Amino acid sequence: MTPAVTLLNKRRVTFELLEYHHDASCQAFGMEAVEKLSLPASQVFKTLVTELDNGSLAVALIPVTARLSLKKMAKACGVKKATMADPAKVTAATGYIMGGVSPLGQKKQLTTVIDVSAVGYTVCYVSGGRRGLEIAISPQDLMSLSKAKAAPVTET
Repeated sequence: MTPAVTLLNKRRVTFELLEYHHDASCQAFGMEAVEKLSLPASQVFKTLVTELDNGSLAVALIPVTARLSLKKMAKACGVKKATMADPAKVTAATGYIMGGVSPLGQKKQLTTVIDVSAVGYTVCYVSGGRRGLEIAISPQDLMSLSKAKAAPVTET
């Protein structure tokens, strides 16, 4: 099992695992999960890792249909600028590969910001730590486990 699932089991959090066969030619990982699992796109959150101008990495969780506002992400993290992190840095910090980065069970606990849209749902879906694996979890449990704060971080 992945570190994310191990963490959920260890903390005895209620969650559900959803698996599907990942198509290696697909690069839109979140939308692939939406389509293959018939999930509401607004409740499926992609995990994006940014690099802040202070040199640290931070995680943004946003709906798969949305685009991350780097300006809003920087503001939510209390810095002036954020950029998308280099994939090698992402893997080194989280232990996960691109397309399978979970906000849970990362090697290093990164600052995490979840888009405010998640707060209104009873369940949201995030990567389970590998391509083809999604976790259904309450946004409150997700925020608690990832030490996330909610903020508006998508483009309007």
